[in-house]
Amino acid sequence: MTYAQLKEELIAYSKEIGIDKIGFASADSFLTLKDRLVMQQELGYQSGFEEPDIEKRVNPELSLPKARSIISIALAYPSRMKNPPKSKKGDRRGVFCRASWGKDYHHILRDRLQKLETFLMKKAPEAKSTSMVDTGALSDRAVAERAGIGWSAKNCAIITPEFGSYVYLGDLLTTLPFEPDTPITEQCGSCTKCIDACPTGALVQGGQLDSQKCVAFLTQTKGFLPEQYRQKIGNRIYGCDTCQQVCPKNKGIDVHNHPEMEPDPDIAKPQLLPLLTMSNREFKERFGDISGSWRGKKPIQRNAIIALAHFKEESALPVLKQLLAEDPRPVIRGTAAWAIGKIGRTLDEEKALNQAKFNEKDVEVLEEIKKGLDFLETNVTRN
Repeated sequence: MTYAQLKEELIAYSKEIGIDKIGFASADSFLTLKDRLVMQQELGYQSGFEEPDIEKRVNPELSLPKARSIISIALAYPSRMKNPPKSKKGDRRGVFCRASWGKDYHHILRDRLQKLETFLMKKAPEAKSTSMVDTGALSDRAVAERAGIGWSAKNCAIITPEFGSYVYLGDLLTTLPFEPDTPITEQCGSCTKCIDACPTGALVQGGQLDSQKCVAFLTQTKGFLPEQYRQKIGNRIYGCDTCQQVCPKNKGIDVHNHPEMEPDPDIAKPQLLPLLTMSNREFKERFGDISGSWRGKKPIQRNAIIALAHFKEESALPVLKQLLAEDPRPVIRGTAAWAIGKIGRTLDEEKALNQAKFNEKDVEVLEEIKKGLDFLETNVTRN
């Protein structure tokens, strides 16, 4: 069998196992990407979640010796939820980004890549291969761009002609020399809607992201969220879809090809108040199957407190006061203090903050209590 024939068989098999798009690229080093990554590092624009060794990110042979080709796959995910629950006064809800709807996409893509790799090994047992999803050394987007899956857009996502940017990406490296596919020409043109709509100005320019400002990154951090970003995240408790939602190339696109990607509305848009008192076990049972749970419950709870402050949800005050008085985690106590100040309108809130101030030893929490008291100085009506 020739490599051309094997490529066609792989393409046909990929459709059988539910891969929405497949492309082939050379395993040459990504030299242009290296220049961009060095610049990002020098500017301090990296998130810290990436592979720290730039050479590993740009040289496929460091992941698979004698690699000749990279197979890129894309699976399309839904952009709309059926019967989404309403967020209303007394029953406020947060939202997970679309990439965290349904079952954790890492498991879904690994399943497809494993099947593809098994098929390849049966046809060419002499070949070596390895696969990666998201957490691998290589840049999934750079591979997908080279393999003709889509173009690298101004919002730093890969946009496919068929599915827009609502796709998960995965890579399979192999020592087999497949004929590479042709990259797709960039089609963003003069459009800057994603840059203009970015809530925090994280899109510095087309194709350049300051990850430290990106809402998707900020919602995953574990410390205190910088105050200048708290209003910006609104009711997002994990991730951000703004730059995808405003993109004209995504207009009207909503793909439901994979049942395991369908969101449970009560998990994708969960009630905020129950999140605040959820145990680790309850959190894992409820949210453990989605990708948005990977950082644990603390960032989600912190973001839920900020969301309740965003809504000025007064029914949350009793729970927030309890967290302030009893929670062992400084980030939760401090964020609760800030939220109490944002929401509160009575002397009861002022009393709670002053009591906490008397008992608190953590410097950062004391700073948040002061912010809360400053808000109340303006908000509380005094006789």
